Formats: sequence, C-alpha cells, structure tokens
Amino acid sequence: MAHQVDKDTCVGCGSCANSCPVGAIHEDDGKYKVDEAACIDCGACEGSCPTGAIKQA
Repeated sequence: MAHQVDKDTCVGCGSCANSCPVGAIHEDDGKYKVDEAACIDCGACEGSCPTGAIKQA
C-alpha cells in the first residue's frame, strides 16, 4: 500500500519529493502528496521527512 502525507504535519520542505526514486511525490497547494498509482512503497520518502509526516497507509 502506498505511503501518505499528513498535510497537517507536512511543512512543504520537499525532501520527500527529492528522495522519491520514481517521482511519485508532487507539491499540492504548498504541501506534498503521494501519487498512489506511481508509488512503489520503497519508504525512501518516510525516512527523509524531517517532521515524520509520511507514513505507510
């Protein structure tokens, strides 16, 4: 199952998008969102998030 970004915790830094090897994370109105269809569930984004806003769904 794809990872998800908690928009309340996300600070919009973009580290998750930079760490995603398949480009499945995009900015959406100042916060970031995971494209569940493109996500390969590798966890790179979860490890790169400084606020812990990304969790496996």
